[in-house]
Amino acid sequence: MPALLYAESDCMPYAGEQLTFDVGWEFINAGVATMTVSTPSEGSYKIHTAARTNKFLDIFKKVRDIIVSEGICLDGAMQSTHFNLEQHERSYHAIKKTVFDWQHDAVFYTQNKKTDRYDVSAGHLNVMDAFFRVRSEKLLLGDSFNVPVFDSRETYDVIVNIGKKTKMLRAPWGEHVECISIEPILKTAGMFSSKGKMKIWVTNDSRHIPIKLIAKIKIGHIVGTLIDYKEPR
Repeated sequence: MPALLYAESDCMPYAGEQLTFDVGWEFINAGVATMTVSTPSEGSYKIHTAARTNKFLDIFKKVRDIIVSEGICLDGAMQSTHFNLEQHERSYHAIKKTVFDWQHDAVFYTQNKKTDRYDVSAGHLNVMDAFFRVRSEKLLLGDSFNVPVFDSRETYDVIVNIGKKTKMLRAPWGEHVECISIEPILKTAGMFSSKGKMKIWVTNDSRHIPIKLIAKIKIGHIVGTLIDYKEPR
């Protein structure tokens, strides 16, 4: 069994970070999403994400989604332990809980009070942890790599493609910053029921702060723009 390393900075240097996104659907302001990173105990991390539509979009598709992702730093790398998703999207309501029993190469997935066991080797991440894993990588223009994930009863490798060109985008702190694009190929649905093609622009430095994202959904595109950022403490 791999040794547990009690050093958050080894795998989660973002503790205390808070990101707030203005979320738009096509050319309409749709709502807001907030992501907060914390370290509840030594050697562990927690990522809390909430998304909600505004009053106007509530009329067409009311969204109140909450994702809580938890994990540990294992041999200097991220290891997911829990992933809880509460989806409230119009008439669709679901609570999905995923427990990563990495010590026994298993994952337990619960939905509608029914729990199923899946054979999943240690090292697999939930989709939220996978995003932070990508942020911590050295991203090179034109590069491509895979991240192993378990999500919504599926085990697969997320293919991550890095763009070949940089782009200048306005950051919430008032200046334009050089950004590099990340294109993860997702096979499962997440917030706002988005899956498939997505592009995320992150700062082209060691922090890789997400400045803008575009996700294809069933009807049009969802666009997220970072409007407030609190640095890790």
